[in-house]
Amino acid sequence: MDRPASVTDKVTGARLSRSNMRKLAPGGKITERGITFERQPNGDGVFTVNVMIDGLRIHRVVGRESDGTTRTQVEEFIAKLRSDAKYDRLSLPKGRKIALSFRDAASKYLEKLELEGGKDLKMKRMRLARHLVPFFADTPLSKISTFDIERYKKQRAQEKSARGGDRVSDKAKGQGVKAADKAQNATPGTINRELAVLSHLLSKAIEWGWITHRPAKLSRLKEGDGRIVYLTVEQVAKFIEAAKASDNPQLYPFVVIAVETSMRMSEILSIRRENVDVQRRVIYIPKAKAGRREQPIPAHLATFLKGCIEALPPGTPWLFPSAAAKSGHAVDIRKPFIKAVRNAGLDPALVVRHTLRHTAITHLVQAGIDLPTVKRISGHKTLAMVERYAHQNGEHIQEAMDTLQSRLKLV
Repeated sequence: MDRPASVTDKVTGARLSRSNMRKLAPGGKITERGITFERQPNGDGVFTVNVMIDGLRIHRVVGRESDGTTRTQVEEFIAKLRSDAKYDRLSLPKGRKIALSFRDAASKYLEKLELEGGKDLKMKRMRLARHLVPFFADTPLSKISTFDIERYKKQRAQEKSARGGDRVSDKAKGQGVKAADKAQNATPGTINRELAVLSHLLSKAIEWGWITHRPAKLSRLKEGDGRIVYLTVEQVAKFIEAAKASDNPQLYPFVVIAVETSMRMSEILSIRRENVDVQRRVIYIPKAKAGRREQPIPAHLATFLKGCIEALPPGTPWLFPSAAAKSGHAVDIRKPFIKAVRNAGLDPALVVRHTLRHTAITHLVQAGIDLPTVKRISGHKTLAMVERYAHQNGEHIQEAMDTLQSRLKLV
């Protein structure tokens, strides 16, 4: 009768066959040709590699048995490492002996982007620091494989998201906002934005001569058609009253600007007094997500902002000044915002700062404003990004159909 393999199998030279792997007891290992398979206490199996390639020791966890990882895939992974190393030897300039790690590439990438005036640097830094760098770590940039990226996507999908998603299911009605059902895991949209940073880094690495070609295929996840969280007219009124009563004097103007313009939080908090033109009723945004633009504002907000600016201390350049912030202006308003959400009888797990942007855009669409005009107001890059707001409920669509019926005099 075959006995279960044990820890001693690590040094016996047993073949790394499916039969032998199945026999491994918890804690047991089999190593063959630089590939190690270890049976963990929970019964799962882990594949690691420990090989020398071009004088560089590669010691990495490749995947788990529960993820569908097989010995064949691990062998293909090693073969790709050797192939890439050979390609790099033929194409890298003289003197380049150490492959650039993802960690170092990420740091240099952010430095160069800042010098070039790159966009959305704050979010790029956050996505790299929290997720991409911890995962890819010291992997040579030129050695990142499609298999690595697929593992990243799967791991992120199983992790808890740092904050509830803005997209939720149809079952969400009646929980304090028009749609609710907090996302429990990192959503496909969140993961896709992280993949976009990775893709941009690889493209710039080619442009800057760090690597000669894109090392892996990068495919995005399909995003769902969930509803967008937004506040009703009545909820907006309650929330504005709660913001007005806040101990933080900056919360009320922040909320008023957000619901009357659809501007993003970072755009609002970085408003300079000279960027507000109350006569033309616009706010100039020099560093918007889709490029610099002029934000149209309604007459009420123009009058409101004029009063806010006149109340600022002389010489203060920012509409939301902060002596404690390195930038000189406030960069977040989370704590007073959450308190006001609760005071308005809403759920802070569902109503976040970006919800105000969704609210403004949704009500523009529901008011019958044409989508190109909404795009101009919201600052979205494409019309397709605005179209998703056109389906938040059917009231305005039904009104449009009634207008068509009346015009054609069918009844």
